[in-house]
Amino acid sequence: MTVRAVRGAIQVERDEPDVLRSRVALLITEILRANGLEPDDLISMIFTATSDLVSAFPAEAARELGLVDVPLMCARELDVEGGLPRTVRILAHAETDRRQADVRHVYLGGAAVLRPDLARPGGGTAPGSPGTGG
Repeated sequence: MTVRAVRGAIQVERDEPDVLRSRVALLITEILRANGLEPDDLISMIFTATSDLVSAFPAEAARELGLVDVPLMCARELDVEGGLPRTVRILAHAETDRRQADVRHVYLGGAAVLRPDLARPGGGTAPGSPGTGG
């Protein structure tokens, strides 16, 4: 197995704890599904949230999904003028047999605009490719 990094992002409709946790849980679930990962494959996860999300820690969603043995960290996303509001980003490190080119990064809902090079219908993403942003 090799360690790979998987990216993802989701835009949250409003800053309420239940909404934030449910949307982040959806993103985590989709990252795992899209990459054929099990919780035991995860090494760590880093979450960032834009400055307009203050009602809950995004990592709470991972704990609620049962990811109790995975090291998690939350941080503030850079506050860049014109940046996408109400957005949570994830960088997950996982053990997998997938080649780097076969890792599927997941950008859901409004966050699909962060990586249009990866976007596909339905708000998910195509297999990973190099690029910036998101």
